[in-house]
Parts: sequence; structure tokens; C-alpha cells
Amino acid sequence: MGSLKGLILAGGTGSRLRPITHTHAKQLVPVANKPVLFYGIEAIAAAGIDEIGIIIAPETGDAIRAAAGDGSRFGVRLTYILQDRPAGLAHAVLTAEPFLGSSAFVMYLGDNLLQGGITDLVGEFEANSPDALILLTPVADPQNYGVAELADAVEGATPRVVRLVEKPAQPASDLALVGVYMFTAAVHDAARALAPSARGELEITDAIQALVDGGARVEPHIVRGWWKDTGRVEDMLEANRLILDTLPGTVDGEVLDSQLEGRVTIEAGAVVEHSTVRGPVVIGAGSKLSHCYVGPYTAIGENCVLEHSELEHSILLAGASVANLDGRIESSLLGRDVRLSRSGRQPRAYRFVVGDNSDIAIP
Repeated sequence: MGSLKGLILAGGTGSRLRPITHTHAKQLVPVANKPVLFYGIEAIAAAGIDEIGIIIAPETGDAIRAAAGDGSRFGVRLTYILQDRPAGLAHAVLTAEPFLGSSAFVMYLGDNLLQGGITDLVGEFEANSPDALILLTPVADPQNYGVAELADAVEGATPRVVRLVEKPAQPASDLALVGVYMFTAAVHDAARALAPSARGELEITDAIQALVDGGARVEPHIVRGWWKDTGRVEDMLEANRLILDTLPGTVDGEVLDSQLEGRVTIEAGAVVEHSTVRGPVVIGAGSKLSHCYVGPYTAIGENCVLEHSELEHSILLAGASVANLDGRIESSLLGRDVRLSRSGRQPRAYRFVVGDNSDIAIP
């Protein structure tokens, strides 16, 4: 793959995933029991790129460094690059310039998930040698995204990007920018020439537009599979569903007097007893389920405890426990070491300790 490098953006506050992200980097929130960030690292590694820089923020950088390590588990070398403030994606590129040097690179937003990886994208970039290659996908609501306008291609030629508009009131196309880009080193000069946007950031869309306006060749790569920005709880749950649909299901834990239906993954050290589990489901190592029903599209993290409860289409982070609830939990995201239970004491009353920005619905 020559001098190609990878750049993963893993800063940001994760405000739309609070309260989970008050204590947890959003890129480390798990989907199907694997941190979102790891999917991006694996996608870049699978494309043959083994030098990856990760942009980190002061608040969450240590946690990301501890989770991903030096990259050897992924077969890559990871370099951590501190961005001292959230000043935009183009600012992140400039912050990484000492690492990137004159290399072409793929930039991957660390909270994105992309079906099928980026191997085709990298191959297309190397074959056509544009100045930039941007991933686009058709969406039903392009007014909520950065949208690309393409020039009509001459027959047999690759179309080019002629204009990028952020959240247009009247979109010229339905092609939204996915959080994956490929650049040559020319993007550094384009980013350096930018003025901050209305929100005070150096926008990558402005940098790409500067390349276009300067006569650079910016090409589109249309993604036909699914793509997810996991910045919101509903997107996390949908990404969890999509990933679980790809898992074959393996049982390495202990199953006692229980019924497993469909593709169920039970990791080593987990115990399922007197329960019904309908896949696709993944149950993390060290977890214990007793007298439970677990429905499809549920990911239970490590060392969780479920007793006399029902759960479906949800994500439980490590150490969470649920016991003796009357109703079924569904479409929920429970943070690390969260405890949900009914005490059985009289009078019956709800008792909560709830963090900022939580969302609780009681029937």
C-alpha cells in the first residue's frame, strides 16, 4: 500500500450520547460488544494500511489509548495525536500534519460504521489518483447532511464533485457525505487557507470545496451498503442490529436448562440458565442470566447479571444488572455498572439515581 496512512478522528464530546459519554468516550461505546472505534481500525487495517494516527481529545484520550494500545492486536501501528480543542475536522487534519507528512491518507470518523469496509475505496483511490475521494451515500433526508453535487460525467469517465453544501434547504442531490475521505497532502494547504465557519470551526467540507475551486480533482465513491453515524442512541441501537445480523453465533459459555433460538453468541465464562434467548444476541464473558427472556438484537456486555427479567433490542455495557422487573426492557442503552431492579418492598414506588440528559419512559 506504499505510503498511504490512516487518520481516525476520536475526539469530540459525544453530547448526543449523554449521560453515557459523561464517563465514556463515545468511540468506545460498544456495538455488538466491540467498541465502535475498533471497527474503524479494523477496516483501515483490512485495506492494507498499517500506520494509523488517532486524533484524541484531552478529556477522553487516555481511555482511548488504554483501550486500543499500540495497535499490535489489530496488526497496525497506532500513533496518538492530541487535538487540544474541538476546532473542526480540517483543524484535526492540520493537527495531524506532522504525522501524515507528504503521505496520502484515509480519514475515518471514529464513531462511524460502514458496511463492507474501505478496501474498494482505497483501491479506487490508488487506481485513479485523484486529489481527493469522498464517500457518498443516498439518503432520504439530504437536508440534514453535507450534500455533494456531481458534474455530469462524460460517458466512460469518472464523475467529479463540483460543489459541497452543508445541510442545504433545497438539496441538489440526495448524496450525503459519509464520514470517510481520502486525501493527498494537498488538503493541508487547503485547510490552512480556511477561515473558521459560523460555528468557529475549520470545516472539512470547506477544505474540499477549496480543492474543487482550485482545480483539484475530487471524485465521489458511492456507498450502496449501510452506513451509520453512531452519535445518537437510536443510531447505536440500529448499528447494533446491523452488526448482530452478520454474526454467525457461537456458544463457548455454559447453557443450563435453557432454550436458544437463532444465532446466539455466548462468550466463554458466561452462564445462561432457565432462560430463553432468541438471536441474534451476544452475551459477554462472565455474564450470568437466570430465569430471563432475551429477545433479538440485544448485546449484553461482560460481567452483566440478569435475573427474572425480559430484554430486547438493547445494549447493556459491562457490569450492568437487571433484576425482578415486571415489564420488558426494549430499545434501551444501559451504561456500565447500572443497576435496575424492583425491591419488592411496600409501598411500591420508583427510586432513581439518574445522570444528566437521561431519557426514561415508564408505561
